[in-house]
Amino acid sequence: MYETADPKALIELHAVSKHFGEGATRVNALVDVTMSVFPGQVVGLVGASGSGKSTLLSVVGCVTEPSSGWMSLDGEIVYDQRWLSRDLRRLRLEKIGFIFQTHNLLPFLTGTENVMEVLELAGATSVDARTRATDLLDYLEVGHRKDAMPGTLSGGEAQRVAIARALANGPRIILADEPTAPLDSQRAGVVMDLLRRLATDQQTAILVVTHDESLFDRFDRIFRLKDGRPVSTEEAISPQGAMA
Repeated sequence: MYETADPKALIELHAVSKHFGEGATRVNALVDVTMSVFPGQVVGLVGASGSGKSTLLSVVGCVTEPSSGWMSLDGEIVYDQRWLSRDLRRLRLEKIGFIFQTHNLLPFLTGTENVMEVLELAGATSVDARTRATDLLDYLEVGHRKDAMPGTLSGGEAQRVAIARALANGPRIILADEPTAPLDSQRAGVVMDLLRRLATDQQTAILVVTHDESLFDRFDRIFRLKDGRPVSTEEAISPQGAMA
């Protein structure tokens, strides 16, 4: 059991396990997972289907409660054999940005309005939310489509708007579940390059679930799972922006 978090790590887990069911029906989804992700790092989470990747992402995202272990996010201990935060929704809103395989944009809102919605949920005024949303869309080079409806966006454009939405509240942690799956190889590379740029510019920690081996050279480290257990951590490229 740990009592203090590494102030340099944005994601830190020690001996985190998660099981579903009991007795003969028990399934061990995660077993003694220990890992750290630092500012400026993009870490790939890989493994076969059913290896525990999505469960681990859900645990780090404070959506699924672990069965045991210890976890801190952005220097705050959030789990130690039980949730320590009384408001997990607020914690997710302030500390974590989520990017999914499908962009999940609201079809009746423009790109700008999709980003604004997250900001307004956090208490921003409409004026401030619109300014922030416009700045993010410009930063992600999709500002020219800010007034477009999701149904008129290309796959790459929609995913950039989704990334802008994930960044809306300035989270230090980004969790991405197969963010390039619906894209062709060229657009997938563009999205991963954007995530690397975000990690460096914003000093965020980004954890990405992927099956696409062609993207492995864009990660700082690759964390492999097998049957819920970590089997290796591999340096993929020289870390860029990671704090020593």
